[in-house]
Amino acid sequence: MKALTRTVTSFLLATFLTTLAYAGPLDNCTEYTKMGIPAERGILLCRKGYALAHNPDNKTPDWVAEHLTKEKARAYLPRKDYFKADPDLEPGERAELSDYKGSGFDRGHMAPAADFRWDVEAYKECYYLSNMVPQVGKGMNQGIWADLEELVREWAINRGELYLYTGPIYDDNADELRTIGKNEVAVPTHLYKIIYDPKKKEAIAFIMPNEELRTEDMPKYIVSINNIERKTGLDFLSALSKEEQQKIESKKPAHLWP
Repeated sequence: MKALTRTVTSFLLATFLTTLAYAGPLDNCTEYTKMGIPAERGILLCRKGYALAHNPDNKTPDWVAEHLTKEKARAYLPRKDYFKADPDLEPGERAELSDYKGSGFDRGHMAPAADFRWDVEAYKECYYLSNMVPQVGKGMNQGIWADLEELVREWAINRGELYLYTGPIYDDNADELRTIGKNEVAVPTHLYKIIYDPKKKEAIAFIMPNEELRTEDMPKYIVSINNIERKTGLDFLSALSKEEQQKIESKKPAHLWP
């Protein structure tokens, strides 16, 4: 009997250790990765309200994934800033508050704070600098980009749920990658956002230059998902079949969603 007990105990311990060995960093973020993980490069981080891949060279995310529902988009918490360096990243591979100070750039959320007013912890975590890039303020972060984020929340309320991917693009044609601060946080030349409606199986995507723009020109920045994939090397909506991906990702809507 004792031998049997030892055998069972050993088996359970081995199973537990094997589970730990194969546990992935995004295992608890299946809500946000349901449509696929764009790439497993970088440092993968799971938050209460989103998942992301952090690029330790650029000190910015490569992609941030959200699942925005009607209930989340309607929720409310009073605005309060919680900006801080990401405690799960080592100094030297992350942005610090000092990097942005005096840089002339906003700390631009990729997953916007207003998407997380459904939970205090989720709201605070979205203020980690790993969820941000140096973003032009006037006419961009404080203008057309904020207006796009508000529009996405309206779409989520009207459509029920959306899957979102947001991140930076660094133009290969740029003479030199611009950086800010002691930690050389990379300044994107462009930003992208992908919005996917799983019920209607349709998507709309944007690439905007990181500069002052006019909100009324927003439709000019609509692109296909394929376009974003070519510029980033990422693979979005990979959980869908190849046929579905091709059908959805090759389309470029002519107008903003109603």
